[in-house]
Amino acid sequence: GGVLIQFDRDYFIRRLKVAAEDERVLLNEVFRSLEWARLDRGTITEADAIEGVCTRLPRRLHAAAADLITSWDRPIIPVEGMCELIEEIKGKGYGVYLLSNASLRQHEFWPRIPASGFFDGTLISADVKLVKPQPEIYTLLCGMFGLKPNECFMIDDTPQNIEGAYEANLAGFVFNNDVPALRNALKQAGVNLAQADQGPACTSLKSRNSREEYM
Repeated sequence: GGVLIQFDRDYFIRRLKVAAEDERVLLNEVFRSLEWARLDRGTITEADAIEGVCTRLPRRLHAAAADLITSWDRPIIPVEGMCELIEEIKGKGYGVYLLSNASLRQHEFWPRIPASGFFDGTLISADVKLVKPQPEIYTLLCGMFGLKPNECFMIDDTPQNIEGAYEANLAGFVFNNDVPALRNALKQAGVNLAQADQGPACTSLKSRNSREEYM
């Protein structure tokens, strides 16, 4: 979320078509809640999170809160240009791995992300009870896949998570939805990239994803 796919909390809430004052309540009580953080750490279930959140909400918002927790990922909205970039990196022979702060739901929506087919491995916070920016999770990633930290380049939309990567001896870049800036940072780090190009596999995956989202 925030690198491969859009994670726009305001958009997720707006599509529920609740009153403006209720939008603010849902933002605070769902996405900025302790329950959401604990979902990422894997210490509670979605049912537990819904129960906890709903104790702080009026009954009229219970269904909306449950929808945000269990269905925010429908539809998946890719970050434009990232699938093509990942495909190019993979085509150059580099290993590509996912290190994500995410709940166990990630295993359900991951195959629906267009770029997912180019990844060599994934490590999800909820599975290991660690979260970025804890340095231990970066070390665990490297150990799981036989990676050398000083040969890795971390991309994340949160500065604290890149700081955590640095603490574990990984270089990194804070991504702000600017793919050309990311390409430049990768090149400066020594990654062999050509000019931006859209590969046929990404096009096929995007088309399939669009159909599946609404099935």
